[in-house]
Amino acid sequence: MNSNFQAVNSWFKLTFRSLSKYNYRLWAIGSLVSNSGTWMQRIAQDWLVLTQLTQHSGTSVGIVMSLQFGPPILLMPWTGMVADKFDRRRLLIITQSALAVTSVSLGILVLTEIVTLWQVYLFAAIMGCISAFDSPVRQTFVTELVGEADLPNAVALNSTLFNSAQLIGPAIAGVLIIAIGMGWLFVINGLSFVAVIYSLMKLRKSELKPSAMNKSTNTGIIHGLRYLKGKPDLLIALTMLFILGTYGLNFPIFISTMAVTTFNGGPHLYGALSSCMAIGSVIGALYSARSEHPRIRLLAYSALGFGVAGVIASLMPNIWLFGISLVALGATAQTFTISTNSLVQLRTDPALRGRVMAIYMAIFMGCTPLGAPLIGWIADLYGPRWAIAIGAASGFIAATIGLGFHLLRKGRTQTKTPT
Repeated sequence: MNSNFQAVNSWFKLTFRSLSKYNYRLWAIGSLVSNSGTWMQRIAQDWLVLTQLTQHSGTSVGIVMSLQFGPPILLMPWTGMVADKFDRRRLLIITQSALAVTSVSLGILVLTEIVTLWQVYLFAAIMGCISAFDSPVRQTFVTELVGEADLPNAVALNSTLFNSAQLIGPAIAGVLIIAIGMGWLFVINGLSFVAVIYSLMKLRKSELKPSAMNKSTNTGIIHGLRYLKGKPDLLIALTMLFILGTYGLNFPIFISTMAVTTFNGGPHLYGALSSCMAIGSVIGALYSARSEHPRIRLLAYSALGFGVAGVIASLMPNIWLFGISLVALGATAQTFTISTNSLVQLRTDPALRGRVMAIYMAIFMGCTPLGAPLIGWIADLYGPRWAIAIGAASGFIAATIGLGFHLLRKGRTQTKTPT
């Protein structure tokens, strides 16, 4: 009994070790509140477009995703430079404040019942531009909170918090949409940013571990791209992320269209299915929190698992089995994305980490919008099950690339080893 307790205690300390640091704890609390609001807005935004502004158009939801998550690609030459050259804490206060104002403004349009589809498109694009600068700064700021040694753990816990919020936010959103209307969810999200802004202002500056700032006069992304040319493992990881992200990580389209068109459900069902995905995501994040040195092999196996889970989800005949399959889909997707994030950060020179993470975020956030309109069109024309199947195929392709690289490098290593 005592040995079991010690084992559990050891697991807990290892998995949640970043929370022992005051700055990370404070940041984590603020992030949990803010992320819960963000997930509430995502559900409200998708439901607004799907049921009020269109006639169940998956294509329109895909366009919103493209506008909201596409700007990182266009703005990549500047976002990485900003993350490398300026005080990240101050930058985050600015971007989080801007996101708060944008959310409240859209909420007012919905509450006054004058909102139109083009306005949702416009605000999605504005939020996308702000997030393009916010995301690489937020990703690299984690190192300043915990240091290099605990970076993989902190990245995984960040994702755990984000997906714990996904567990909370959609479930609450499904109820509140019925109780008070969609407009208030946008306002609530705007107010939730106060928590993370407050946590940033209250951090102990003396305990921060600032990364080396890049003093190069090269202000473009070319420096980061040249750096990646000499890092084949990073190039393979980013290629895998591009493929799986473009066609496989379109969960708002998969879940919303399955909820509405296949199972004839309402916002309660959409919120519940999103929470099922979040349960799996939390499991995947906690598993990744124990990993200290993620490798390409782990990325390949998790991509393969994503493909298998996607095929299963596309075949599920009822709500309950589909919800269970979403748990597996969320776990494998989260393991893949967290491991990719940690691998890229750990194997990048700290002075260039902002630029390389800008490339990572441009792919992570920007490639999904490239595939979203196509996936939405497939869901409209052939049904959401076929859209999920396309996403599963991307997992198999990414896994093939990763395993191929792993086996090739392993073969070269064995060849060089003297017998």
